[in-house]
Amino acid sequence: MKKLSYLFLVFAFTQVHAQKDFQGMAVYESKTQAPKLEGMRAGNRDITPEMQKTMEERMKQMLEKTFILNFDKTASIYKEEEKLDAPGQQGGFRVMIGSMMGAGGTFYKDVKARSYTIDKEFMGKEFLVVDSLPKLNWKLEQETKQIGGYNCFKATAIKEASKTDFRNFRPKNNEKKDEAKKTSGETKTNFEDNFEIPKEIAVTAWYTPEIPVNQGPENYWGLPGLILEVNDGKTVILCSKIVLNAKEKVEIKPSKKGKVVSQKDYDETVIKKMEEFREMNRGRTSGPAMPMGR
Repeated sequence: MKKLSYLFLVFAFTQVHAQKDFQGMAVYESKTQAPKLEGMRAGNRDITPEMQKTMEERMKQMLEKTFILNFDKTASIYKEEEKLDAPGQQGGFRVMIGSMMGAGGTFYKDVKARSYTIDKEFMGKEFLVVDSLPKLNWKLEQETKQIGGYNCFKATAIKEASKTDFRNFRPKNNEKKDEAKKTSGETKTNFEDNFEIPKEIAVTAWYTPEIPVNQGPENYWGLPGLILEVNDGKTVILCSKIVLNAKEKVEIKPSKKGKVVSQKDYDETVIKKMEEFREMNRGRTSGPAMPMGR
């Protein structure tokens, strides 16, 4: 009897220790549909087919990224995989759009404390956004599918669209405006006038209970298993690789660089600067509405 009790204690200690040291790594491929630029203007100039092709190609490159999620039972860090930029890819267009795409360094989530920390750089300034994790009201569905050998379940939710994330831009329904332009003879519009941000976005996620952690890419969490895929209609984030309990552990902790601000304060700063940029370019008599880079 004493021997059985001893074995039980050893087993319990091993399980607790294993849970404490548990860590995993997931690789995610993120792709966002690039907006169409046909029939638009850059300042007072028409966007030529060559300009359109260049801009769309750059957008496509910026909207296809690889991220690494390192996680344990309660926290995670989500960071873009570092890649060397090709020559000439650091123009103003890339910097500006990158800022509006939620560009940042390390996205840290603590699901136990329900908080997140992310370091961002905008207009040459470093910010450290610290705030509470958004709580989505997930609806668990019965539909299942396989992702990388893991059995996944479907979940859906509605979330508020961020006004500072370029990926949330949607083409405007310009049917009436187009008819008015035909009547007046005007056929071109400024780039920014063709898009709007919806108030809400429908999200579909796929999670696997086989990896029972309350984690996922970006600020997604709150499901009974690791989220392996997210789709919001424009952006798809899909897990391509998972490694559990690797020998080399990763330090999972938040960044500490940058001016500490709330998400609301950061968004207000970005929106204000982008409005200033937009008005400045509306007042131009020539030149592009967006810096095109070199």
